[in-house]
Amino acid sequence: MEATASDRFKTGILFLAVLGLSAGLAFYVFGRSDIASLVWIAGVLPALLALFVEILRSIGRGEIGLDIVAALSMTAALVFGETLAAAVVAVMYSGGTFLESFAEGRARREMHTLLSRVPRTATRHQNGGLQDVPLDEVAPGDRLLIRQGDVVPVDGTVSSDGAFLDTSALTGESLPVRLTRGSDVMSGSTNAGEAFDLTATRPAKDSTYAGIVRLVEQAQASKAPMSRLADRWSLGFLVITVSIALAAWWFTGDPIRAVAVLVVATPCPLILAVPVALVAGLSRAAHFGVLIKGAGALESMARISTLILDKTGTLTDGRPQIVRIVTADGMDETQILRFAAALDQASKHPVAQAIVAAAKLRGLTLPVPQDVAEIPGEGVVGFIEDRQVVVGGLGFVLQRVQEPAVSHPDIEAGAVVVALAVDGQLAGHLVMSDPLREGAADMIARLREQGIARILLATGDRADVATRVTAGLGLDGIRADLTPDQKVLLLLSERKNGPVMMIGDGVNDAPALAAADVGVAMGARGAAASAEAADVVLLVDRLDRIGPGMEIARASRRIAVESVVAGIGFSVLGMIAAALGYLTPVQGALLQEVIDVAVILNALRALRISPRPGLSDAPPSEHSLKTDLSQGTMA
Repeated sequence: MEATASDRFKTGILFLAVLGLSAGLAFYVFGRSDIASLVWIAGVLPALLALFVEILRSIGRGEIGLDIVAALSMTAALVFGETLAAAVVAVMYSGGTFLESFAEGRARREMHTLLSRVPRTATRHQNGGLQDVPLDEVAPGDRLLIRQGDVVPVDGTVSSDGAFLDTSALTGESLPVRLTRGSDVMSGSTNAGEAFDLTATRPAKDSTYAGIVRLVEQAQASKAPMSRLADRWSLGFLVITVSIALAAWWFTGDPIRAVAVLVVATPCPLILAVPVALVAGLSRAAHFGVLIKGAGALESMARISTLILDKTGTLTDGRPQIVRIVTADGMDETQILRFAAALDQASKHPVAQAIVAAAKLRGLTLPVPQDVAEIPGEGVVGFIEDRQVVVGGLGFVLQRVQEPAVSHPDIEAGAVVVALAVDGQLAGHLVMSDPLREGAADMIARLREQGIARILLATGDRADVATRVTAGLGLDGIRADLTPDQKVLLLLSERKNGPVMMIGDGVNDAPALAAADVGVAMGARGAAASAEAADVVLLVDRLDRIGPGMEIARASRRIAVESVVAGIGFSVLGMIAAALGYLTPVQGALLQEVIDVAVILNALRALRISPRPGLSDAPPSEHSLKTDLSQGTMA
């Protein structure tokens, strides 16, 4: 993204301050101290004016920040002729605000990716033909054509014999669903089968997907702003600074001592150390595949006490996997998998693709299917090595075997059965489900060790499926059958226990991610909407990345606090020395630079943070990052 107007403005202020200080020093070296003083004043004034504007805005918001101390020091230095000291302070202050702006620059997200996921046009049946029309022209009763792979643009009902839809981004249901004529269809679903006709029941602005967009926008607008760590120290530091400066002037009658105190007190350790430590933490987290969109998000991440997890695609893999193979008619498991996968090579169905992937993972060689016919959402018929093979739902396959009276295999909630028949005989079944991600239990245990007191599951899936999948994880609660707005309400109700983190991947998670104190999106294969709405994006398709991310966030914040305490301590000692007459304003400014360098070097320790060793803690390779992102939806 290109720089914002605010970023460019702060860059300009820093440029003028540095130019003024450098040019003034050049004139001073060549004996023109009078011109040097004017140049320093010219370099200070833009920073000082911008500072006064920011102070007025802060007061209007009811906030008292570090800006007041910096304004006092620069103003006092100019009033009493200490222009070099004022120029040094201006450079350091504008440099600190620029660095902080850089750290926060990507924290605000735009909604363009979420909005662009739905097509701008729809294909409408009109006058015996098809015509592409803008979405806002679609009215209830219009008949639309939804092609394979299209995202349904408006709510409606199926007007064809049937439709096969992937609703995982909206409901959390990992497997596509088969709908019959007259069934309701939600906008935002993806057509996973053949093209079908849809009769619109609502205009685009009132459809399900548009409602989710509005929920995200409202959540972002109502989300409390992240307060700067430095500002929480500012009031006490301001009181100490003004008290020492006034005492020095009162007891000595020398205003220059007060100026020296104010210059030494310029809060550059606070302004610089905090963003340096947090930016270093951002860089370190990215090394482990955790993209944190700003220093404020990292700071909030360090204070999380409650975690809410989505199920499908987050706590689970989001892709159906074979959990067991039931054999019949003398075939072994390998033969059943080989025949099913060979025929499923001709299908784009997610379950078929999962079966093919499982066969290849086992190293099976798959012959090319012949004379294939697919009934979308039902099954596939064809020939493998001159043998007739049928793969699909149990009912579909039983209609094509010689002995249809076969009992349905026992399956757990949320699982699906794929049946296989060879040469008219039932050969067996493949039982598939969406299992927990590997290491999910260890990840939850690790987060509890880090201080997460409460961990909940929030899903749009059925309660029995959610309960079965999470058995043994020791969650503090399961909330199932939730709509996007209900997820937001759950998050708001949990906030009474402390800052809340939400982890999700689907479009239905986007409003909750936007409303959370920290929203975390599964960026590798998750919906672009959730990645846009979130504060943190996991760049690799591994939930265990959140553990190292949390450790880095907490360590970065601790280093930032250490730097602040040390910086304030040294600054107070310097103020006392200036009040006693041991430091001139220029010497105070130079001392402050030494303090700045010291606290910045300490803050840079965040670049060397090493999360607690574990099998899952190795940084992802460049290849794995590229692979995960290329398979996902992030742009």
